[in-house]
Amino acid sequence: MQKQLIDPWKWGERTNSVQAVEVKQVEGTLYCSGQVAIDADGQVVAADMRTQLLQTIQNLEQLIEEAGYACSGIVRLNVYTTSTAEFFSTCMDVYPGWLAKHGIKQATSMVEVNGLFGGLTIELEATVVK
Repeated sequence: MQKQLIDPWKWGERTNSVQAVEVKQVEGTLYCSGQVAIDADGQVVAADMRTQLLQTIQNLEQLIEEAGYACSGIVRLNVYTTSTAEFFSTCMDVYPGWLAKHGIKQATSMVEVNGLFGGLTIELEATVVK
């Protein structure tokens, strides 16, 4: 796989994302459904957004790895949250570190929504290539 990051503006270096990702010679593409804070028993993790994000990341990592892919291959990551203000005030010690841990530079969108399944506050949807 060949991956080229495209980000014509300097401010993009501060956003933990890039404006576009071009991928050539892809071996496979994995389209992940939105992952939320549901535990292995199918129970909603009723906790603060930060704790939900940690469980959501764990679920996304497990899904990607069990499919035979790597988190470093994430090229698109959509974040759905019930409060962007809460996300930026409580999750910025987790989210950027997780991206850095895997060397993820992705095209991304963050959308504030009225509600998510089961009263959850955060959902991650990814496209992964290898």
